[in-house]
Amino acid sequence: MYKLVNRRKIRAYRKMRFWRRRQSDLSKPRLCVFRSTRHIQAQIIDDVKGVVLASASSVEKDVRSSGLKGKAVAQKVGALVAERAKKAGTSTVVFDRNGFNYHGRIQALADSAREAGLLF
Repeated sequence: MYKLVNRRKIRAYRKMRFWRRRQSDLSKPRLCVFRSTRHIQAQIIDDVKGVVLASASSVEKDVRSSGLKGKAVAQKVGALVAERAKKAGTSTVVFDRNGFNYHGRIQALADSAREAGLLF
């Protein structure tokens, strides 16, 4: 239990570190990623207007039916969110890893979004 509480605190500190830097420049929308043990989801959020411009998730029917797991699902979600962002007219974003380490599925999602044309 002790180790779990510390992991949560450490993630919270990493989130705060991002938000301290983010408050000074809200000109670009952010690509926010959430990872659970089973699923991964990404949203492109305009913080000035408070709206979601594009989103993709591993819970969606077309992603779920592909039968992929782990990093492969993260890559598919990253490509989907980049494609939907282009349709919404956004090409440059700020990557918000939401306190998660830039490793594994988070890294796979970010790399595939870059390959699909998002700049960050």
